[in-house]
Amino acid sequence: MPVAETELHYKNPFQLLVATILSAQCTDVRVNLTTPALFARFPDAVSMSQASVGEVYELIKSVSYPNNKAKHLVGMASMVLHDFKGAIPDDPDELQKLPGVGRKTANVVASVIFNKAVIAVDTHVFRVSHRLGLSKGKTPEKVERDLNAIVPPPLLGVAHHWLILHGRYVCTARKPLCNQCGLAEWCPSVAF
Repeated sequence: MPVAETELHYKNPFQLLVATILSAQCTDVRVNLTTPALFARFPDAVSMSQASVGEVYELIKSVSYPNNKAKHLVGMASMVLHDFKGAIPDDPDELQKLPGVGRKTANVVASVIFNKAVIAVDTHVFRVSHRLGLSKGKTPEKVERDLNAIVPPPLLGVAHHWLILHGRYVCTARKPLCNQCGLAEWCPSVAF
């Protein structure tokens, strides 16, 4: 993947955080269809913190788990204002204090926005890491540990995107395209 970057659309750290929260168990395509109206109505933490959960729900109801995500988004925006003086924290541990932000989301934001040497492990990264023999970890945290041990820190952020995009478009879950894969000759899981 010559251009390895997030496929989520955003204009600032707050918008990437919102989009990443929405992307949990949902496609980036669906999130990108949903966020323009959401960001038009609630472009920042101040406006979103003043929204009702119902108002946010109406704008995100096409994503997975909209009830919980609407609550998380309003709570996150309020916490950003009150606990972080309106700034999105750059530390993954601080990010994880926000409602709706787990380790994967925190690492995405810390890596993409703040260039932190962290790697986010989602379902694609988890699957591809196993297929390529990069990890045998049974949890995302163990896969993250394994990847941290073999990927040079300056490449961790881009490695996340390499793995996720490879998993999304080549090493797909149901029918991996091994005959089109540039890594096939080194892959212990090649399916042809």
